[in-house]
Amino acid sequence: MALTPVLTKRFGTNAPWRIDNYERLDGYAGLRKALTMQPDELIALVKESNLRGRGGAGFPTGMKWQFIPQAKPGEPSKPHYVVINADEGEPGTCRDLPLMMNDPHSMIEGVIIACYAVRAAHAFVYIRGEAVHAIRRVTQAVNEAYAHGYLGDNVLGSGLRFDITVHGGAGAYICGEETALLDSLEGKRGQPRLKPPFPATNGLYDAPTVVNNVGTLASVPYIVLGGAAWHKKMGPDGSPGTSIYSLSGRVKNPGQYEAPMGTTLRELLEMAGGMSRGKDLKFWTPGGSSTPLFTAEHLDVPLDFDSVGKAGSMNGTSAVMIFDTDDSVVQAVLKWTQFYEHESCGKCTPCREGNYWTAQILERIWHGEGVLADLDTLLDVSDNIFGRSFCALGDGATSCIMSSIKYFRDEYLALIAKNPNSGLDAGSSQAPALTGASA
Repeated sequence: MALTPVLTKRFGTNAPWRIDNYERLDGYAGLRKALTMQPDELIALVKESNLRGRGGAGFPTGMKWQFIPQAKPGEPSKPHYVVINADEGEPGTCRDLPLMMNDPHSMIEGVIIACYAVRAAHAFVYIRGEAVHAIRRVTQAVNEAYAHGYLGDNVLGSGLRFDITVHGGAGAYICGEETALLDSLEGKRGQPRLKPPFPATNGLYDAPTVVNNVGTLASVPYIVLGGAAWHKKMGPDGSPGTSIYSLSGRVKNPGQYEAPMGTTLRELLEMAGGMSRGKDLKFWTPGGSSTPLFTAEHLDVPLDFDSVGKAGSMNGTSAVMIFDTDDSVVQAVLKWTQFYEHESCGKCTPCREGNYWTAQILERIWHGEGVLADLDTLLDVSDNIFGRSFCALGDGATSCIMSSIKYFRDEYLALIAKNPNSGLDAGSSQAPALTGASA
């Protein structure tokens, strides 16, 4: 399929992270245009474009900006902040890092425009601590922006000052949750806050704060230049624009593929050269390990927020992990659950205790020591985690468990039947032979 890159249009050019090369390809033209508009006009433009957050939840960006309370003339007001969530830690997710490495100025330009729109003077880019190269690349780009007059005093003669601070996190997955990220920025332990109040009114330093993803803000300069109607031409009405899909696993050419929202896995596999080992597709994640699994039956589901939701999963971070018929769904779910067990911040009991027990049960099943009652226990514990934790980590951790049992119950039963004390007969119809899975 013929594609016109937007977010990745500078990828592969001569050192696109350098500001001189960025400026040659429309760099900071969107900011110049934005500063000729009123802040409320910018918010209305982004709202009309229906840009939805690329961090996973898909919340409308313009609406999030609009939630920032603006003081009336003569009234005292708290400072406003813009925070960029670059704490990319979801298994299988790898699209913010390539953006920051190849084209950091597109994010920085979007950050400055967002600051102007919500009347903020200071922004913070929170980057996952392990991403040392990205921290260095973004820091270099921020310094270039200061040197060229896009940051600091009197930006482009506007009389306004904008500052950006790059902050390296300590490598905690929980800090991808926006309120845990804010606590971490404030020097506290990264744990999710109880909501309400929400960051829009009580965010960083208890002040009104917009928290946006890297890809979300990198899209903003293109929308300012192209307009809302241009943006809505790409992808479906409910989820317009393009997305960077991260393809990994059993695919010939893994990597990042930019395509309009609503592209199907069948089309993405065609772009990536197909399955890598000549085996059939067995299961896959549409938006990272925290989203319910899909099977080969879902090859033609449009990968956008609304369509994936209707099909029973979440578009999430567009992290597409692909598994073939030689892969075990139980082993994959075990590895993911162990990750969530390790990364749980421990603040709430359902997530802290529930992920510990589901990991133990899955490990028993995988090693042929499970019993028939384990499946009911897994579902029961997952049900007690889902909707009962402070943040979405608990919900996400249960997604792969519940969806894998829904689609691949026979595979669990076949492993359980290996235990002579499981209550199952390995040759019975209750426990079909394990096919297409490595034991």
